[in-house]
Amino acid sequence: MKKIAWITDSTCGLSQEYIDKHKIHVLPMIVNINNISYREDIDITKDEVYTLLKKHGEGAKTSQPPYGEFVQLYEELKENYDIGIAIHASSQLTGTYQSSISASEMQGFKVEVIDSKIGSYALGKMIEKGLEMESDGKSFEDIVAKLKQYPDQTEMYLLPQSLEQLKRSGRVSTTQTVFANLLNINLILKFENGKVIVDDKIRSKKKAIRHLFQKIEDAYKNGDLKELGVMHAGALEQAQQWQRDLKELYQNLKIKVEPLVPVAGVHTGYGTMAISWLKE
Repeated sequence: MKKIAWITDSTCGLSQEYIDKHKIHVLPMIVNINNISYREDIDITKDEVYTLLKKHGEGAKTSQPPYGEFVQLYEELKENYDIGIAIHASSQLTGTYQSSISASEMQGFKVEVIDSKIGSYALGKMIEKGLEMESDGKSFEDIVAKLKQYPDQTEMYLLPQSLEQLKRSGRVSTTQTVFANLLNINLILKFENGKVIVDDKIRSKKKAIRHLFQKIEDAYKNGDLKELGVMHAGALEQAQQWQRDLKELYQNLKIKVEPLVPVAGVHTGYGTMAISWLKE
């Protein structure tokens, strides 16, 4: 068995306890709020990000880890591991995927770098399933082959709180945000092939939530859904209420509540809600 190093970035949404237990190497994304830069999960927790975002949300930004951190990490890993598997946030939204490839090649450390085409809960699930396969004695090649199927089996929907922040971040067009603001419309975003697109435009917040719950019901009925992530940008009470409501509807469904990773929450605003799953 080859000794595998597991690498990702802080968009993975995994708990620090899980990361430490499985010795996952996580490169921190950079969050800039009120003109101060923080390394996610090192200088600042996700909850602290959202506390700051509530006060200083305008103009907040995120960026990928410095390239030198990738190079340094791979230099260290090649001394202790035979090979690596890196799973990163969507290459359409951040340069971590490309930096990871480039740095591993520079250091001469063989790493299979996978574009998750997503982030947050679904990215974390990919890593969890990969580690389960390794624990079961699967070969490196079999693990990688299976992991490469997962990016096309993910779903993630977001209900943004701040259309102004979305417009500033360039994640949706100015025309769409102005139109939505004028008509008091809620945009529902989704990940599609690594990009964030507008999935629907809905008049009221209640109807928007019902729309998301319908997505869950459809996936559950189709047998695609066994575990669900409910994510929030500082709105823990609302996320827990969603969890209770969904548990009443689907007793067998495992529902995990966690903070939305700041690389998404910073662009969609404090109070944003999201749902995600990896199709079974």
